[in-house]
Amino acid sequence: MPPLLTVQEQFSKVLNRRHVTKEEADSSLNELRWLVLTYPCPSELRGWIWKVFLKLEVSASCYISLVHRGASSRDAEIRNDTSRTMTTDTTFIEHVSEDMLIRILNAFVWISDQNGRLGDTSEELHLRTSLHRGATGELAYVQGMNVLAAPFLTVLPEMEAFYAFSRLLWHWCPLYVRSTLKGVHCGLKLVDMCLRTLDPELYGYLLGKGLSASMYAFPSVLTFSACTPPLSELLRLWDVMFAFGFHLNILFIISQLALVRDEIMATSSPMKILRKLPSLKADAIIPLALASHKKLPPNLFDLLVRHLYDETVADELGVEVTAISQARDRRALPAFMAEARNLSIPQLSSSSTSSGSSSSGSNSGT
Repeated sequence: MPPLLTVQEQFSKVLNRRHVTKEEADSSLNELRWLVLTYPCPSELRGWIWKVFLKLEVSASCYISLVHRGASSRDAEIRNDTSRTMTTDTTFIEHVSEDMLIRILNAFVWISDQNGRLGDTSEELHLRTSLHRGATGELAYVQGMNVLAAPFLTVLPEMEAFYAFSRLLWHWCPLYVRSTLKGVHCGLKLVDMCLRTLDPELYGYLLGKGLSASMYAFPSVLTFSACTPPLSELLRLWDVMFAFGFHLNILFIISQLALVRDEIMATSSPMKILRKLPSLKADAIIPLALASHKKLPPNLFDLLVRHLYDETVADELGVEVTAISQARDRRALPAFMAEARNLSIPQLSSSSTSSGSSSSGSNSGT
């Protein structure tokens, strides 16, 4: 009997596999998703795994050319934000300098700004075309992008981090970084809708206190939970979102609420808890999210998947956004929490890992 492979060896076996047909590649991709869901990604392989899920292509000379352009039109805003990025996380501080963040964010502005097209090299034009393909509007620098860039710089070299960051924003969640933050506002509405479905008692209690998701979940939705430490636990959540789609962040937020449900229900001032959620615990959050997604009606889950990139979801949800809006700052367990306690990881089907947006190729869900 051959010896059992270690977790790292299992990941490496899939990542190093050669493929002749698309079917073989898709099969390996699904196997990689299964591994990510079952085991924490080895830190040495995490960057490789993210690049595989993103289908990343890079060009060092193109990135260098963008950096040489210097400060973009949003440089002052960028520097104001980067100085406050994850200042208490020692892992981030040890690996990432503020200059790296500034370079990546300015380069993103240059490649996203249609007015910068005149100075494009052939490689920049190719990158701009590939990023903008299928897009229904322009992206702009918005507050919070600095936090979104931070995990990439922790996991990947600077140049690769730029390409991964750009691809995530342009192809997977473009509505989150429009000037209107339309996707974020849809995400907040979906937090309320999913919570009402999964735990009507908690939803009703918060509503009775005048609390909707827009009042407590804005940073968590905007940054895909990157606003909550520690970074090591966040990376585990991002592993799963790269595998199955970043719409899962909405269910991760609800799972965080579930973990402090008793405390919320026991206090007359729940905003004191919601204002600063406890530190992330990925091993507790992920099973809750897996259990909860099976309890959502198909039409609600469909909205959840599409809200990152589909303009029509806002109309379906009745969300009207014309400008950036800032966030205002022992009971029976609901079924999804009870089930999560004895959860076995479900077998994944090909339909559950299909592409989210026909134009972008993002992943769509468990």
